[in-house]
Formats: sequence, structure tokens, C-alpha cells
Amino acid sequence: MKPSVISIVLGGGRGTRLFPLTYSRSKPAVPIAGKYRLVDIPISNCLNSGYNRILVLTQFNSASLNSHIKNSYHFDIFSRGFVDILAAEQNVENEMWYQGTADAVRQSMKHLTKYEYDYILILSGDQLYQMDFRELIDFHCKNEGDITIATIPVNAKDAPGFGILKSDDEGNITSFIEKPSAEVLVDWKSEVSDKSRSEGKEYLASMGIYVFSRNVLRKMFDEDPGDDFGGELIPNGIGKYKTLSFQYDGYWTDIGTIDSFFDANIDLTKDFPKFNLFSNAPIYTRARMLPPSKILGSYVSKAIFGDGCIIMADKIENSIVGNRSRVDKGSTFLNTYMMGADYYQDTKDIIANDRNGVPNVGVGKYCYIEQAILDKNCSIGDNVRIIGGKHLPDGDFENHSIKDGIVVVKKNAVIPRGTIIP
Repeated sequence: MKPSVISIVLGGGRGTRLFPLTYSRSKPAVPIAGKYRLVDIPISNCLNSGYNRILVLTQFNSASLNSHIKNSYHFDIFSRGFVDILAAEQNVENEMWYQGTADAVRQSMKHLTKYEYDYILILSGDQLYQMDFRELIDFHCKNEGDITIATIPVNAKDAPGFGILKSDDEGNITSFIEKPSAEVLVDWKSEVSDKSRSEGKEYLASMGIYVFSRNVLRKMFDEDPGDDFGGELIPNGIGKYKTLSFQYDGYWTDIGTIDSFFDANIDLTKDFPKFNLFSNAPIYTRARMLPPSKILGSYVSKAIFGDGCIIMADKIENSIVGNRSRVDKGSTFLNTYMMGADYYQDTKDIIANDRNGVPNVGVGKYCYIEQAILDKNCSIGDNVRIIGGKHLPDGDFENHSIKDGIVVVKKNAVIPRGTIIP
């Protein structure tokens, strides 16, 4: 019999390390690959796995995320599937907002009483990967687990940023430590595949993907008041509950910083990207009735374009250009992610702006942009130069920020003609 599963996507984090992209939106609502949102990844993995009962927990800067979920995921009236939003709420029993991953799920459990399910699949809303969750659930059931954590081998450099665990030959987790220091890391090596070992990946990191048997999770919440799964409930549950490690050997990245976000997007433009957009497991998102993109006299190499773009650039290389983007003649993009726009400007407004020297939404004439992210609805005037690089110090300014050598032009920013950044 098919396991009965409810999926919960955690979408309420502040995402401070992705600032300024998270200034006006939550982390899972950040646009990726020119046409999707980060939250589309876990939702699509669920739908492609046959699990179509999904709850998205939202809290911080949630308007954009709530709107995207509402406008994207609809099921016919004969389906039992749904993608519903559970927004953080104050009530007579609890006036606190979500205090952590475990607390968010704990506060939401009362809304699950109307559903029949045997297992809860808990997912992060801000990771990039393709996984068939049926394999994870089957592993949990076959091995009679109480808790199963999806894990991935990482190297010593990356390990301090994750929850690291040890497991025995049968996949039982024997110990768990959250974000260990380099000094203690030497004692946390695990059995991994020969391929992972040859790459120096000898530490098992939690992917923040958990399966709980229904009664076990309820019991853990009764016993443990902790607010976080990785920092409290799971380490405290090892030894009390059968906790398993499900090793995943595919591509996975945690979109935690501007650097990792930028690299994950630009990698999509390569001949053989680590994340395959062109597969039989589609990524679902909001269906927009936009025209096809139009490219006029531009040299284009290793680039991805969203829908409804008008491109007159001189050259676009190793770049992503999002929905409704407009790039005027003579401009050059190298290693750049332009997120696009939420709307089209009226032709009369474009003509009036040109006459008055006001930048239009998009990129003007004869601009040079390299190593940059242009958030949505940017208006960049003619002859603007934006050039990032690892030599640049981090900083936050009125219209842009610099993080990890990447220049991030803020949402709705207006950059006057002739501006040079930095």
C-alpha cells in the first residue's frame, strides 16, 4: 500500500545572508533561473514524487511568497491534492511567532488533525536539488525508522556550516553535532562511497530534509520543548528513537549566501550544469501569459532567457536574463543574473523618459555589466558600468550592495546614466 504522506515546506526564514535580495521578500520567494522561485524546487520535487498534499509555512516578508503560492498551484476539483499556506499566527494559546524550524511545525500540528497521514516529510524552502522522495520514504518504511534524515557527503571546508552526523553500517545515526568547529571535526568522519572519499567528502551533512513517523513526531513535541530540529530535537532524540541516515548522491546546494546563490544560477548556463532544468521531472511555477523573447542582433553564448524579453544588447555571455527583461543596444552582460521585471512600461512612458533623460525599467544603451545580480524592476540608464570582483570589500549602499565580490543592484533601484559601480 502506498505510504500516506503530508509534506511541510518551511518558508518563514529571514534569510539575512541573502540581503538585499530578501529585503522585501522571504528567502523561498527569491527568483531563480530567470522564471522560478526557490520554493518551486521542493514543491516540484514533491509533485514529481507523487506527494501532492503540501503545506507551506510562512512568516517573515511573506506577501510575495503567499501570492506566488496562491497564483501557481491549482488542482482540479476531483483531486485530493493541494498546496496550502499556513501563515504564522498569534492565538489565545500562544502569542509567539515561530521561534525555529521545530517550533514552526509544532505550532502547525493542530491544522493537520483533519488529514489522514502516516508520515510527515519536512523540507527547506531554499535549496536547489532534484530528489525522488519516494526513495526516501521507502527507505524509512523498509528500515522501520522513527526519524530519517537525508544526508550528503561534504568536505572539511564546508562541514562547519552544517549539522554533521555519524552512522553505523546499517544506517543508524549514532551521534549528531550542529555546525562543528574545525577543531572537533576530525572525529566526525563517516563511511561514504569511494567516489565521495576520493573527492575528500568524508563527513555526512544533514540536508535539512526529514521524515518523521506521525506518532513519533507528536511524542517528541510532547517530550522536548526545543525550537529547532537540527540544534535540539534530533540530537536529543538519538538513542531514544530509531534515527536513520539516507545518503543522497545527487546534486544539492543550500542557497545560504549571495555567493552560493550567484554560483548556482550561473552554473545553469554551462554546457552540462549540475542542476538539470531539461529533465522529465519538471519544475512547476506560475504560468504567465507572456510572449516569446525577442533577440535583435546580439551575440549570445551560454545564456538563459525567460519569457517576454526584448534584447538588443551587443553581447550576453554566461548570464541569465529573467522574464520581461529589456536590454538596449550596445550593452554587454558577462556573468550576470538579471531577474527581470514584474510589468511592462507603457510605450508613451518609455518615450517620455527617453526625452527627459530618465532611465526606463531594464538596462539602457552601451552599458557594461559583469559579476552582478540585477534585482527586479531595476532602471539602469545609458553608459552605466557595473563591475564586480573578489577584490571589492563588502558594503551596503543606497541602490546596491556588494557581497563576496558580487554587485547586487536592489529591487526597483534607479541608476542614473553614466554611473560607475563600484
